Formats: sequence, C-alpha cells, structure tokens
Amino acid sequence: MTGRLDIDSPQGVAESFEHTHGQAIALQQLGYTLVEAGLLTPEQLDASRTDQENTGVPLDQIWVDRGWVKPETLAYFAEHRLSSQQQVREVPPGLALMQMITGMWVTQSIYVAASLGIADLLQGGVRSVDELAQASGAQAPHLYRVLRALASVGIFTEVAPGQFGLTAIAEYLRSDVPGSLRALSRTVSDTWQWNCWGDILNIVKTGQPAMQRLYQVQDTFTYLTQNPESGAIFDDAMTGWAKTIHTAVIDAYDFSGVQTLVDIAGGHGMLLASILAANPMLRGILFDLPNVVAGAGPLLEQAQVLNRCQIQGGSFFAAIPTGGDAYLMSHILHDWGDADCVRILQNIRQAIAEQGRLLIVEMVIPPGDTPHFGKFLDVDMMAIFSGGRERTAAEYQELFQAAGFQLNRIIPTAAPVSVIEGVCA
Repeated sequence: MTGRLDIDSPQGVAESFEHTHGQAIALQQLGYTLVEAGLLTPEQLDASRTDQENTGVPLDQIWVDRGWVKPETLAYFAEHRLSSQQQVREVPPGLALMQMITGMWVTQSIYVAASLGIADLLQGGVRSVDELAQASGAQAPHLYRVLRALASVGIFTEVAPGQFGLTAIAEYLRSDVPGSLRALSRTVSDTWQWNCWGDILNIVKTGQPAMQRLYQVQDTFTYLTQNPESGAIFDDAMTGWAKTIHTAVIDAYDFSGVQTLVDIAGGHGMLLASILAANPMLRGILFDLPNVVAGAGPLLEQAQVLNRCQIQGGSFFAAIPTGGDAYLMSHILHDWGDADCVRILQNIRQAIAEQGRLLIVEMVIPPGDTPHFGKFLDVDMMAIFSGGRERTAAEYQELFQAAGFQLNRIIPTAAPVSVIEGVCA
C-alpha cells in the first residue's frame, strides 16, 4: 500500500461548528452569562445584537463603547467562562450511567423545542413562556417545564422567572443559521426512527432489519418516498449536515490536479457545485437517478457552475459515466452492505481512467475505545437501514481491493468525516 494511512479521530460535530462560527457564538454566550449575572440587561443584549448585525462591530466592543460593561469585568468573565469550560467534572460511575440511560429525556425535550420552533421565536431576544406558548401553539405550563429542563443542560437560559433566551447551543436549533441542527432533531425523533430504535434489541438478536418488520418496506428510502412529510424532514436534516461536511472536504482535499470530477449519487449537486466554485478550472459530471438530477439545474445555475457541469441520470448499480479522472461519492457507501458496495465500486472501476482517483467521503471508525461520533452512528445505521454501516480503515481497504482499487491514503477533515482516496490497482 502506498501513501499514508491517517485515522486520527477528527474533531466532533460541535467542534467543527465552533471552528467555523465560534467567535460570534462565544460572544453571544458571554452576553447571556452577563445577563444572568445582572451586569447586562436583556434589553441591552438585544440592542447590542441589533447593532452588531447592522454594523459588524463585535458585541464585546459595543458593550464597552456604550459603557454597559467595564473592560476589566468583561475580561474576567471571558477568562472565567473559558477556564470553567476546560474543567472536567468528575461524576460517580453510577450517576454517569444514569445520565446516559435517561439521555432520551433530553433528546425528546430538544425535539419539542425544535418542532415548535422555539429558537426561531427567541432570535430577537428574551421572551416569556406565555408569549412562546401562544406563538407556537403550546400550553404554557407544559412548555415551561420542558424549557426549564433544557436550560438546566445549557439549551436555552432562564434569565428571569418564566423568561427564556438563547444560548450558544440553542442557537443551532434556529432554522436560519449555518449548520442548523433543528431538522436533525426532528428526524431523529420522528416516529419511524423512534420505532426503529425501539426495536434495537430484536435487531441485535435476530439480525432482521426493523424497517422491513415494522413497516413492510424493502428499505428506508422506500418508506420516506411513501411518507413525504417524514421524507422532507429527513432531507432537510441531511442538507444541513451536508453543508458542514462539504466545507470541511473542500478545505481538506486538493482538487487542483483534477480536470473532470464525477459526483456519483450527488443529488442536486450541492457538493459538486461547492467544489467547482472553489476550483474555477475544474469541470464536473453530476450523476444520480433521473428523477433526482431532474431538479439539479437551478442549484447549479445559482452557483454559477452549470456551464461547467454535465448532468446525467442513471443507477450506479447499472453503469457509471465515463470521462472523469476523479470519481467522488459522499455518504453513499455507508447506506449499503459490503456486497452492494463492491458492486458499486466495480462499476466505477470500469468507468475510471487508469490514472484516475476514487474519492470516498465517509466516517472512518478508529480502533479500540477511542471516542468517535461514527461509532454510535453505526448503530443508528443498523437500526434504520438494511445493511448500512460505518467502517474502519481496514474494512474500506478490503472493499477497495475487492473492486480493483488500492487504498492510497485517508485524509481527515475538520468534520467527523475523512476523504478516503483510492487508485486503480
């Protein structure tokens, strides 16, 4: 095997978001801390956010310039907050396990807030629970109990009795922020996913896919097609996730040596459009099912790359377009079992030039007890997909070899995915 094999654990999802938007979010959280301490009023925080949006001046500078907060006070709270975040709180093993067992309480409470759009209602500033309940169609006493619980774990903050505001974490439940996780919460707690996870013991004992047993469908995508509301929520979640992944991939991988990039199962071409926009000399071929790529034109045109991109419809189980010197698949192989993956990769091998590159964007599971987001995502794939799974570097090497490729190198990104590069064997 040539090249390097680097499977160091990439940064977690929250860390990649913090890398991109960290400074602004950190200042907003500092503002909430100052409000809680009585050093800044909710009205002053709201006014400073409006000024920041209009002028671009950082929040901390606005607070100091207006005389609301002294520089030394600001420095103290900023340092104190950072040191507090860096501390590791030790908890007894039994309590730690109890928190894990009851994690579903947090998940479902977040789902309530995401479904009701609470974070969107708070983007203008602190509001009372009565206002939030009226605007979202909820019962105020019941909504209060959910928001109080969420505030206890850092999602929203109760700045005064019955008065709630956003926190740095809650910002990602807004619909309009880059990297929004609102749709992800809604799809993870959607009835079909919840029921699949409820069947997890049966899956482990029998190996029988939950979707086939519970909903009598061949696969998850069939179910989502038959249930368009759930399908739309799932698509929104994947789009939000994809935007973060795409930025990380473009930053990590050098496409300058590629002339024509073929994006296999690329949907409407969001990733391909981003890559083409960042590489003006590159040309692309977008390939997916005919009914999918039929809607790709507007996105590619909006990105001003349509003149450099061909659109072709078809199935990757049948034949792959020729003419590319690099073939890209992002978050596709993890949907399929090994036999189907080898079949897809063999079709790419027949189409690719001998000097071409295979680029697979997926999570790579690290060995041993190393924490990694992909380890539980792998269990989720087992629960909701038939044959879907996350894989280790060695498992990708086996897939590549079975299809006529050689794993050349694995390039980590700032997100919990890597670019797995293969060459023709």
